Amino acid sequence: MNLGPLNSSIDAWMSLSEPASTVILAILGLVAGAMANHVITSWCWFRRPISPWYALDPWPWDEEQRAIVEKLPARSWLDRIPIVGWLRLRRESSLLGRGFWVRPLLIESVMALTLPLMHRSWIAGQLLPPELPPNLLPLFTPWMTLLFFVHAFLLTMMVAATFIDFDERTIPDLITIPGTILGLGLACLTPYIFLPGELPGGIAPVTLQHPVQLAPSWMSGSGLLTCLAIWSIWCFALADRRVILRRGFSKAVSYFFARLIRHGSWKVLAGIWIVGLIAICGVFQIGDSTWLGLASSLMGIAVGGGIVWSIRLVGSWAMRTEAMGFGDVTLMAMIGAYIGWQASTAAFFLAPLAAIAIVLVQFAITRDRATPFGPYLCAGTVLTVLFWDRVYNDELRLTIAAMDEIMGGMLLWLGVALLGLLGGMLWVWRLIKQRILAG
Repeated sequence: MNLGPLNSSIDAWMSLSEPASTVILAILGLVAGAMANHVITSWCWFRRPISPWYALDPWPWDEEQRAIVEKLPARSWLDRIPIVGWLRLRRESSLLGRGFWVRPLLIESVMALTLPLMHRSWIAGQLLPPELPPNLLPLFTPWMTLLFFVHAFLLTMMVAATFIDFDERTIPDLITIPGTILGLGLACLTPYIFLPGELPGGIAPVTLQHPVQLAPSWMSGSGLLTCLAIWSIWCFALADRRVILRRGFSKAVSYFFARLIRHGSWKVLAGIWIVGLIAICGVFQIGDSTWLGLASSLMGIAVGGGIVWSIRLVGSWAMRTEAMGFGDVTLMAMIGAYIGWQASTAAFFLAPLAAIAIVLVQFAITRDRATPFGPYLCAGTVLTVLFWDRVYNDELRLTIAAMDEIMGGMLLWLGVALLGLLGGMLWVWRLIKQRILAG
């Protein structure tokens, strides 16, 4: 199976013995956990000097935190070794809080265990249908190796986003924006693989960009325009887009553009948008699997982010309060760039199931009943990828096909109608709550 420019790297990795690869993956897991911990403690809004690397971060601490920083002893290179460092930093519990070191230590330990187990499962065909003939499994080993490394990177980003969301009810753009762009780049560099002759019934495993059965129009100008529109909407969504109608429509328009360019970040965002437009047009000229991969990844962004954004807008309108944070939108768009629109859809609907376990654990530890939605989306994504064959090939794929046949091509309008029904139900519930509270 041709993996393009990645062939030599994949071949070198596959030539390693199993003990050697296991040790390397355990070390990589420790590093990934340490990176996630660094992001959790340094990319958040309200930083604490917990990270072993805090001294290298020129962060303007507030008075309370500065008083703690001044009392902290100097940290050595031993304090920055994964797991070992957190055990050594227990000495600072009187300043940083009892047990502050437990969660980061667990994150690094779990990542060190997860990556070797995950690699073994991926290579053994965990993502492939069980009815795949054994003699075909070696054909997919290079591909599954590539998928493992990309999924491991996505997992690291989701771990960081999850715990920041737990701590602050927000997900930093510093994670989701670069993560999305990298996902699009990987979709171009890796092959668009769909081999109906090699899998029973044309069933495909989850990929970096799930093999959408793209219509021929995607290879034409209309496909290019669709992808340019998706990219433009994503960039626009990242800007400050709030509309204030209290002083009339004309004032609302002027305020809108004033807010849009108030912060200097709009220049960076405009640059990202223009470079992206040029890059998409360039990939379209290349065509073939490179274009199909990018188109599928953009579809993942549109559907993954679009589902959460739509529910956020409808829920916020109906309940007169923010239904979901916009970080959930950018997080799901990032996830969609890696796993495609089908897997994004499955992950969203699996999120409430994962939420049950997360809420119970969160309440048992913190007694806090309110939990953010980002961790649910990440957990739903993990379940989707891990049990992909059962989730998609046995359930979602057949359900979508059956509903599409029944609706006669009206499946999209069914989704719009259900979204409107959700908004109506939430609106009625808000009125009932107001009557109850008023009584």
